[in-house]
Amino acid sequence: MVLLDPLADALSTIKNAESTGKQGCIIRPASKLISSVLNVMKNQGFIGEFEFIDDGRAGVFKVDLRGRINNCRVIKPRIATGLAEFEKWEKRFLPARNFGALILTTPNGVLSHYEAREKKVGGQLLAYVY
Repeated sequence: MVLLDPLADALSTIKNAESTGKQGCIIRPASKLISSVLNVMKNQGFIGEFEFIDDGRAGVFKVDLRGRINNCRVIKPRIATGLAEFEKWEKRFLPARNFGALILTTPNGVLSHYEAREKKVGGQLLAYVY
C-alpha cells in the first residue's frame, strides 16, 4: 500500500486516538515535518511529550495525549498566505477566535499562526488543530 500523505495520516491517528479516549498513540512513519508539527502542537498545549523511536525503517513517534484535541486536520491544497490574511483563515478553519491554532510552514520553520504573527512572516498553511 502506498502512503500518499504521511502528515494527514499522522493527524488522523491522533484524532482517532483522542476520540476513543486513549492516553497515547504511535505514529508511523516518522519525518521531520511531522516532528515539527508535533512540536508546535506540544508548544500550544494540545499534546504532551513525544519521542522518536528508531525501528530500523523510517522510525515511529510515540505521542502522549492530553485529551484536549477536538479536531485536527491538514489543509489541502497548501495555501500560501500572508500576514494580513490570517484572520480570514482563522474564520474558515477554526470554530472561534483565539481557540485552536493554524500550523504553517514559513522561512523561519514550522510555526503556529500566533508565532508567525509575532515574527511578522507569512507562509503556507499545513494544518489546523483545536
